[in-house]
Amino acid sequence: MNLPANRLVVVGTGVAGLVTALSAAPRPVLLVGGSPPGSGGCTALAQGGIAAAMAFDDSAADHARDTLAAGAHHNDHDAVHYLVGDAGRAVRWLQAQGVVFDRDGDGLQLGREGGHGCSRIVHAGGDASGQALLQALADAARRAPHITWRAPAWLDAIRLCDGRVSGVALIEARTPPQELECAELVLATGGCGALFAATTNPASADGNGLALALACGARLRDAEFVQFHPTAMDVEQEGALPLITEALRGAGARLVDDQGRAVMDGHHAMGDLAPRDHVARRVWECQQTGTRVWLDATPLKGDWAQRFPTVLALCGRHGIDPRHQRIPVTPAAHFHMGGIAVDLDGSSDVPGLYAVGEVACNGVHGANRLASNSLLEGVVFGRRLGRRLADIRLHAPVHGHPRWVDRGQAADMPALRELRRLAGSALGPVRQRARMRDALDHLAVHPGLGHTWQGKLVVRFLQAALQRRKSLGAHFCVDDAG
Repeated sequence: MNLPANRLVVVGTGVAGLVTALSAAPRPVLLVGGSPPGSGGCTALAQGGIAAAMAFDDSAADHARDTLAAGAHHNDHDAVHYLVGDAGRAVRWLQAQGVVFDRDGDGLQLGREGGHGCSRIVHAGGDASGQALLQALADAARRAPHITWRAPAWLDAIRLCDGRVSGVALIEARTPPQELECAELVLATGGCGALFAATTNPASADGNGLALALACGARLRDAEFVQFHPTAMDVEQEGALPLITEALRGAGARLVDDQGRAVMDGHHAMGDLAPRDHVARRVWECQQTGTRVWLDATPLKGDWAQRFPTVLALCGRHGIDPRHQRIPVTPAAHFHMGGIAVDLDGSSDVPGLYAVGEVACNGVHGANRLASNSLLEGVVFGRRLGRRLADIRLHAPVHGHPRWVDRGQAADMPALRELRRLAGSALGPVRQRARMRDALDHLAVHPGLGHTWQGKLVVRFLQAALQRRKSLGAHFCVDDAG
């Protein structure tokens, strides 16, 4: 592979990776992704839209207030204010890339979701926003002359020279690893929800980017904060559970028990539109008493095929008509607020290694992400990082003693199922210290689990959760809640 030594390599073809690659022009970018262009990953599954204060009665300050409240004020304030301040520009930039947002007679159509004090969610294609963004950005990346797209391809190892990133090894289908030099590497590899038994994430969201960063010596931040979406469809199936968008509750759907009683009444001032950690815990509590929880969207009016086409199709595959039947729901691992510790420019503490999107943690989400801030984060901080890395003159290749690092031993499928069960039991919406310690002990005495790179990540999450002595946001431990 004959590539410039000072080429920028971006790994990940969801919204964060695509935006970073596009914004790095005119610098040559090698874009690496495991999915074909315009498909796969968490972005494609995202039903929620982009939060932006664009209504006459809204403001960036109000958006910041809601973001901080949802994050239990564990957020980095500079990151929050940069995020909300750039939200309107991010929406307009996306429109320039070809994203067609839903409109009404007054302009952009604004919806409401949990934790938001007003309607500020911009959608595209109803509840198909993620796929709409992904397709438009993928099309823009294909047209961009500075981007070379390798897909499907996977990052296998990273070469360090005197502690700085200097190269990568890539794997493509049916070929041996290919080594190439690079001056900077951006990880935009997504989250780690697939390490849990019940998740809304695809199998590719297994924390592989976190594992490689750890092998390089990068630091993780806030690893204990895993958000559980309260309304995954409660069905028996392999892989990710279907996500039922929060926009339904924003439009008036209610969470009810078997007898039709509203389960959030009296548990939070915002009711069904409380932040996700509160709602997920309440659904979990109901389930512990043997009560099944349902999302009742039957009162919603309007054209479902236009407003909620994704939910309508998902429910239909399971024999449910949400216009006339309640939808069974359950909490499922959805988003990791923690990740590779980075500054607002995406820099990790390993020179030449950057991270953006869900794999990164600059503190913007705090202890619990506000709904529809995730796609926004990928766009806002992807643009900032791409612009920083755009000037090719600043990025010369390095030379020195080389050292290759990889993730290490991978878990086989039986071990991975056991790890997912363990993580789901010990690190769910409600946690217990004894259960977390038992999980750590189990991993320590079973090297086939604990010595795998997936097992090492679960250990990191457990250790971080045990070190936090007070419940906060998505980390709710019954021993510390009093």
